[in-house]
Amino acid sequence: MTSSLTIGLISAGCIFGGALLGLLLQGLIPEHHLRDTSKDTVKVVAGMIATLSALVLGLLVSSAKSSFDTKIILLDRTLAAYGPETKDVREQLRRAVAAGIEMFWPEEKNAGSGMTGFERANAMEMIQAKLRELRPATDAQRQLLSQAEQITNDMLQARWLLIEQTQSTLPVVFLVVVLFWLTMLHLSFGLFASRNWTVITVLLISALSVSGAIFIILEMNHPLQGMIKVSSAPMRKALEHLGQ
Repeated sequence: MTSSLTIGLISAGCIFGGALLGLLLQGLIPEHHLRDTSKDTVKVVAGMIATLSALVLGLLVSSAKSSFDTKIILLDRTLAAYGPETKDVREQLRRAVAAGIEMFWPEEKNAGSGMTGFERANAMEMIQAKLRELRPATDAQRQLLSQAEQITNDMLQARWLLIEQTQSTLPVVFLVVVLFWLTMLHLSFGLFASRNWTVITVLLISALSVSGAIFIILEMNHPLQGMIKVSSAPMRKALEHLGQ
């Protein structure tokens, strides 16, 4: 599979190539085609393409991340409030978190690490089974047990959602369309720009910036692998608070 960095570099080359093509066409197109009326039409089309590109890129970059660390601490605090009967469940939760950290951020990568191990893991199902064994004696305990079960359900749902997301990739057609928009946009920039090194440098920076956004989108589509990974710090901090 083509890496995110390779796609980003290809995108930068295409977008910057579009800008250079615009500068080249500027000397080939008849002068009356570049007058105010024609220029205004091109600017309107460029503005529309820019709006579409910004909307699509913005929607992709703003994808939400589930906060497992917060839910883990909340689950532990809820079980602690239930009473000493949950000591075994809390210890199992602590072991599950420690195993998860080692699974996603191992000191040495092995066959059981990463998403492969995460998909096979059943720690949360085991915790749910332990919760079903509890017999609340008061209304407060019943409420706390219900809350704990809801948290584990949310975590399981987020787990399977994450597994499904890692199996999917952005369609090639989608990337081609977005890249075409951005290339045509920069072609319009070059069409009416002055031909000097300052303009060329600015167009290159613009191409690198936009292709950088594409690179980040592709990397964040798989947040637990690649060059840009989710940090283990929040999970390690959560582990420190478990059982207290």
